Amino acid sequence: MRGSPDARRGEQYTPRPGGSSVIRDPALATWLVVHRGEIERRLAARLGASLPGSASAEAEALRRFRSFAASALRMGSLAAPALDGLRVEAAAVGRLLDAWIESAAELAGERGKAVTTILGPLAGGFGAALRGTHAARRASGEPRPSSRRAVAAAIDRVADAFFAVDVDTGRIADANPAAGALLGVARDGLLEREAEGFVAPACRGAWSTHLDAMSEGAEPRRFRTELQDAGGSRVEVEASVTRFATRKRTLALVVARPVAG
Repeated sequence: MRGSPDARRGEQYTPRPGGSSVIRDPALATWLVVHRGEIERRLAARLGASLPGSASAEAEALRRFRSFAASALRMGSLAAPALDGLRVEAAAVGRLLDAWIESAAELAGERGKAVTTILGPLAGGFGAALRGTHAARRASGEPRPSSRRAVAAAIDRVADAFFAVDVDTGRIADANPAAGALLGVARDGLLEREAEGFVAPACRGAWSTHLDAMSEGAEPRRFRTELQDAGGSRVEVEASVTRFATRKRTLALVVARPVAG
């Protein structure tokens, strides 16, 4: 498995409810993000006509699991998965996650068994949270989300990393779970952090140029850059940045997608 860690060395285990553990494995998290496309091609071949459509609730659950798993692997601990607005049968999701893990293990080759061992408990935890959410919803009735909450939930569903940067201060004003997973910080922990701190030093000059352009009303831009997570691991991304201005401030809306190696 190119760029993947040896699952038998140097892991840090953090207890979680139920007595199970999360393996801290940032290299595997990066590998899963970078090779997402190839894993999904293998998943499609594995499931054939039974593969859920890209707009289905099951596919949405898989996207959220990927972010949940990457974040857990980077930090060595579990945060609650983002399940807001998700309406799906837990058993169907469980079958899809199992097939996805099998596809990742197949791509991993000789280290496939280690990948299965690491990801299996994460899929189990995600499924348990999903079943718990459904039970709570049955008890309390269907929620009535506000339009603002609906927009936030839609951003949370985006598979690529999204973060909004205040162009005057350079600080992150908002982010989605995929950004937290990519950068190795829980989504809420990204807020008010200097965005430049997650950019590789050699790319910071160009990064500042793009943010300055947004403050001056430039058109949306696309570019390649290198981001680095909280542990210093780097990943090359295709990024787009769009200007969003309010009366109080101007935001640069950044969407970043890892470049497959």
